[in-house]
Amino acid sequence: MRTFALILLTTLPFAATSAEPAPLPQLKAYTVDSAWLQPIAPLQIADHTWQIGTAELTALLVQTPEGAVLLDGGMPQMADHLLANMKLRGVAPHDLRLILLSHAHADHAGPVAELKRRTGAQVLANAETAVLLARGGSNDLHFGDAIAFPPVQADRIVMDGEVVEFGGIRFTAHFVPGHTPGSTAWTWTDTRNGAPLRIAYVDSLSAPGYTVKDNPRYPHLAQDFQRSFATVRRLPCDLLLTPHPGASGWNYRAGNVAAAKALTCSAYADAAERNLRQR
Repeated sequence: MRTFALILLTTLPFAATSAEPAPLPQLKAYTVDSAWLQPIAPLQIADHTWQIGTAELTALLVQTPEGAVLLDGGMPQMADHLLANMKLRGVAPHDLRLILLSHAHADHAGPVAELKRRTGAQVLANAETAVLLARGGSNDLHFGDAIAFPPVQADRIVMDGEVVEFGGIRFTAHFVPGHTPGSTAWTWTDTRNGAPLRIAYVDSLSAPGYTVKDNPRYPHLAQDFQRSFATVRRLPCDLLLTPHPGASGWNYRAGNVAAAKALTCSAYADAAERNLRQR
């Protein structure tokens, strides 16, 4: 028995090192199409509203006598670009007062933590979006931790239908859950050539790779989408903008707002509903 034990102990280390397990996988970065990261100069949408994001990601700057409001920020690496475009519009960092969001994914809320730190702006969001912002996008219902971004705390929780009034402009929140549970459309009235222009900045209505039916983490996803389509059709909407401009027919690189062939809100909802039914 002693001889057997000695042989067993001396052969075990050799057996353990003869076939090493495969290395663990490398981490994968969240990469996007280069057009999402292509800087563009500020593009005037209306008398007070400017697109200051990139060629394929919307970030809207609304300038008022009391300071500026930003709707969405794009990818995490876009903070410097946004601040540079604000400077071109005469907006100093401390002049940015509010940040509103369509939803809390890394390609739209990515730089919000840095912008808040560098400008002192307050972040406004509904409760669902605020939770995801605080987690930095981790534990997303559909993407897990794959598209995380620097976390940030919301300073104020907004409710469905709530009006955020700033600098004489009234921004109304309309909840359109589906793309995320906290997806939001924002509407406000600007002017163009002296005439009122009702702008609707409507969140994505897509379900990219989602399990739409019988999703255990979002059991009523399909029903939420249907309610959101109906909400979008009812919005005050002379001009539609979306987080991904191509979804609503915009081409920011063209630089000609007058020639923009943006969809109506109803057409945007109809197209999204057709896509969901095909899924």
